[in-house]
Amino acid sequence: MSDQRKSSFATVSPYTGETLKEFPEIEGRKVDSVLETAGKAFDAWRERPIEERAAVVARAADLMKERKEELAQLITLEMGKLISEARGEVDLAASILKYYAKHGPDFAAPEPLDVEEGEAYLVNEPLGVLLGVMPWNFPLYQVVRFAGPNLLLGNTVLVKHAGICPQSALALETLFRDAQAPEGVYTNLFVSHDEILRIIDSPVVRGASLTGSEGAGSKVAERAGRNMKPSLLELGGSDVFIVLDRENLERTIGAAVAGRMANTGQSCVASKRFIVLEDVYDDFVEGMRRKFEELRPGDPADEATTLGPLSSEQAAADLADQIRETVEQGAELVTGGHRIDRPGAFVEPTIITGVKPGMRAYAEELFGPAAVVYRVADEDEAISLANDSQYGLGGSVFCADVERGRRVAERVETGMVWVNHPTSTQPDLPFGGIKRSGYGRELSELGMREFVNRKLVRVLPPDAKLSGIAG
Repeated sequence: MSDQRKSSFATVSPYTGETLKEFPEIEGRKVDSVLETAGKAFDAWRERPIEERAAVVARAADLMKERKEELAQLITLEMGKLISEARGEVDLAASILKYYAKHGPDFAAPEPLDVEEGEAYLVNEPLGVLLGVMPWNFPLYQVVRFAGPNLLLGNTVLVKHAGICPQSALALETLFRDAQAPEGVYTNLFVSHDEILRIIDSPVVRGASLTGSEGAGSKVAERAGRNMKPSLLELGGSDVFIVLDRENLERTIGAAVAGRMANTGQSCVASKRFIVLEDVYDDFVEGMRRKFEELRPGDPADEATTLGPLSSEQAAADLADQIRETVEQGAELVTGGHRIDRPGAFVEPTIITGVKPGMRAYAEELFGPAAVVYRVADEDEAISLANDSQYGLGGSVFCADVERGRRVAERVETGMVWVNHPTSTQPDLPFGGIKRSGYGRELSELGMREFVNRKLVRVLPPDAKLSGIAG
């Protein structure tokens, strides 16, 4: 009997619920063939001068800008991002590729070490074929922050993209091929979760990077560890947004709404827990409620729409359940809290207060247009609440006194903290978290330090005195 299994790679419009296109998975020998091709490609790619590799990455950035509208429309079609934000994602992704094309050769240059006799230096060598398991919420940005620096180094990459954005995945593979990346240097993979683990087992693959859920991350990390291979994880987040005073309160409220609602709240570094000093709390909640209720749902491809759908029907149902159960547990619903009565994966912009330990919204990440606001008495209570989380990705602190903001930021237990701006990203700043938000850093020079052999070369004169040997 033939296998009638439904492919997990399909474009399903989150705006209409219509299945638009499906793509078959590959497995077994076809996967083995892809691995063999990627391994052979690495042998040649690593030998090309880094300036040539940089030129390929730069061409990919140029093509991304040229194809901006096409790529943005695909992102909006497949995961529901507002079209203006989708265009912004294309610009960000292109800027990351440009950044590494320009600075990557310097980052990868040999590094001299200060020694008393002879010379010593570090050589930054590529490891080999890398597997990247990518999420749906930023179909371009998440991929290029993995692929850009590693292609510069001389690694080759296999990209297993999220099942709901297959056309975006194929468009990226085509883009790198059109930028003159040789076959096997950048390869898209439509494979199952079981095949991912088998790929990590392959001796051809030398490392794995995953951006996604804790469950998927733990499986990839466990498998990589079993095979003695490095891994990088960027997982969930429940970023704090700490408000310490009422100076520039309208700006702060605007920043809170932007930090929560960008990408319809579907970002690991979206502001999710709003911790507000009590003398500002009432005005802050009222201002946020007013702006949330001004948002209007609609077609994400329409420039006038201010509230897009979530990425899928399942995502919308899951968020609605989290909100409902938290309210049933005793929290207060300030606004929203329900599905919107219209086709598509829409959830009302929601504000919840009175959340306490033991409630779902206290410990879980809310991935969508739902904000939890806490009232605190002072700075110390704000920091204690901020750090009472299993996550540690990003966070932000808002106050007029910049030195106070810096002091509080340094006490928040996360991988990143921004003062007077919601957690954000740019090519020259490192990105990553701690605790259950993962480990490792992407972007900036650190993005070229995860999958690299920092090999020591020690050179001594032939008559140098022999020293003791230690291991």
